[in-house]
Amino acid sequence: MEKYTTVDEYISSFPEETQKILQQLREDLQQMVPEAKQKIGYGIPTFTLNGNLIHFAGYKSHIGLYPGSKAIEVFADQLKGYHTSKGTVQFPIDKPLPMDLIKELVDFCVVENLAKGKKN
Repeated sequence: MEKYTTVDEYISSFPEETQKILQQLREDLQQMVPEAKQKIGYGIPTFTLNGNLIHFAGYKSHIGLYPGSKAIEVFADQLKGYHTSKGTVQFPIDKPLPMDLIKELVDFCVVENLAKGKKN
């Protein structure tokens, strides 16, 4: 597994079409939560706000979004058409990302993280 130090480095390691999807997702997430910071966490792009907020990653056949297990549980009905696991949802790479659903997931994560109290 590669060790990336920046989100740009991570995204640039993918084929051009995947890079476009990842970069657009990154920009959309930044617009959704402008106060969030970006870093590489667990080897993948991570947005932080009062701790880790949401992670995303590129794969050969899907884009992985990691909102955490509670979000996957709460949004189970809306995620039925996608492959999910404990804290992950997979969006097929050959279909447009469901940005309305992603925004709902991100908004949920923001509320959850801010409810935790201030982290250093």
